[in-house]
Amino acid sequence: MKTPKKLLLLLLLPLFAFTAHKFYVSVTMVEYSEKDQALQVTSRIFIDDLDKLLSERYGIKAALATKKESPQADHYIDKYLRSKIIFRVNGKPVPFKFLGKQYKDDLVICYIEVQDIQLEKVETLEIQNDLLTDLFEEQQNIVHFKLKGQKKSFVLIRENNKGMLNL
Repeated sequence: MKTPKKLLLLLLLPLFAFTAHKFYVSVTMVEYSEKDQALQVTSRIFIDDLDKLLSERYGIKAALATKKESPQADHYIDKYLRSKIIFRVNGKPVPFKFLGKQYKDDLVICYIEVQDIQLEKVETLEIQNDLLTDLFEEQQNIVHFKLKGQKKSFVLIRENNKGMLNL
């Protein structure tokens, strides 16, 4: 009778290990607004991961999505995004504006805009995304481009952190 129990335990153990594993992922969507002539970007990041990052990197207790959220949270999120996301148009870095954030379930959604983009003059659009790779080795950053009717997605990791769209 002991053998079937051991066999059952051996079969179920990997399932328990898998369900306890936390995924480290962010999702960034890049779309072009014809009306605003701008790239409109949303990055979805797990609140607890970003909170931990802000604490370890900048030493602040951000307490994101709570009543005790630090008044400096947006400043440090903006600072972090600028250090980890780079947009290049035709090979040249372009600045972006952090518009703000909102919370939905266990995610913080960061809104970014790259202004003054004349899409007809864009040959290549590149994003370098290193969000949370300095904190989590397993971090994956999924980037979706939606421009000129093209849709392209990339899964970026620490060793391969750039995605490019040829228009």
